[in-house]
Amino acid sequence: MGMWIGRNRKARVTYGFDEIALVPGRVTINPNEVDIGFRLPRKNADPLELKIPILASAMDGVVDVRFAVAMSKLGGLAVLNLEGVQTRYKNPQEVLQKVVDTDKSEVTSLLQRIYQEPVHPDLIAARVKQIKDEGGIAAVSSIPQRAAEFGPIAQEAGADVYVVQSTVSTARHISTEYKSLDLTKFCADMRIPVIVGNTVGYDVTLEIMECGPAGILVGVGPGAACTSRGVLGLGVPQVTATVDCAAARDAYFKKTSRYVPIITDGGMSKGGDVCKALACGADAVMVGSAFARSQEAPGAGYHWGMATPHVNLPRGTRIKVGTTGSLKQILFGPAEVDDGSQNLVGAITTCMGNVGARNIAEFQQTEIIIAPSIKTEGKLFQAVQSVGMGTR
Repeated sequence: MGMWIGRNRKARVTYGFDEIALVPGRVTINPNEVDIGFRLPRKNADPLELKIPILASAMDGVVDVRFAVAMSKLGGLAVLNLEGVQTRYKNPQEVLQKVVDTDKSEVTSLLQRIYQEPVHPDLIAARVKQIKDEGGIAAVSSIPQRAAEFGPIAQEAGADVYVVQSTVSTARHISTEYKSLDLTKFCADMRIPVIVGNTVGYDVTLEIMECGPAGILVGVGPGAACTSRGVLGLGVPQVTATVDCAAARDAYFKKTSRYVPIITDGGMSKGGDVCKALACGADAVMVGSAFARSQEAPGAGYHWGMATPHVNLPRGTRIKVGTTGSLKQILFGPAEVDDGSQNLVGAITTCMGNVGARNIAEFQQTEIIIAPSIKTEGKLFQAVQSVGMGTR
């Protein structure tokens, strides 16, 4: 498998969203009659059921308390970053405004200074309680090194989901400088579902699933504000990563009868990308930049990655995405833009109807073709005029 790239070295051909297309089905279904619900397993309880298979990324320009509550009420799930400005500052809005107002030549150094303020445990509990008091589902995240400390605090405050997230996650992390998270013990000790990410490979996904998480995030470096692929050279295009991790999920289910959903994270700014991720095997998707454009997003039209403020090696940048509409518009329409970045749910249900899929499981069986010209064929005028499929 693979192609020769030089003497004694092969490389695998992999694919991203722009290089494939979904084939219409032999039967079509009324989009209003398809089931797009997402179910996250819980211990000794019924699954956490979401009406839509969409999560909002744990990024400071996307999710705060207000956004998390709004997302919950619309049927999705927003993840609050426990190592962001919301838990470092009592008044995070003042800090966010500084990020928005700073010149791009100075913003990375500003972020590095902002994120040197320590995380306050009392603010972790306060933010979780705020979300719960306003009727939202409280999902929170941290890197593995802080999970053992922050997890119990968030859980006792009433959190519903805990996400352990890093640039690359494995079941076996080696370090002599600090104590590595015992992922199996952490998943066993937490009473609430634990989602682990990020990964892109078949074997490592299997190993992580054996540690007992409720779900796994898929994707290394595809996010709009992430520069890991340029800084580190790491990453696998999301189509191939999703297909490989879905194969691991299915093999694990066949072996254990325990279904661990996978969530494709990053690289999807348009409805078509989301549809392709689900058809490639994802049970749900995690999106950042599309939601950073909502009126409810705390970044006021700006978006930056979680690794942007790293003190020595930033792996993200602040980007301007603008504000195009409400969160409800972005999820359900009516779309007022022509580039596919609004009415994501409508895109999913319409695509499922056209391929003849009644639910996400059937959608995952959609025929896929390699089609590198799918976005450019017949679209010259759109490209020249920067409208529709000619926009970036």
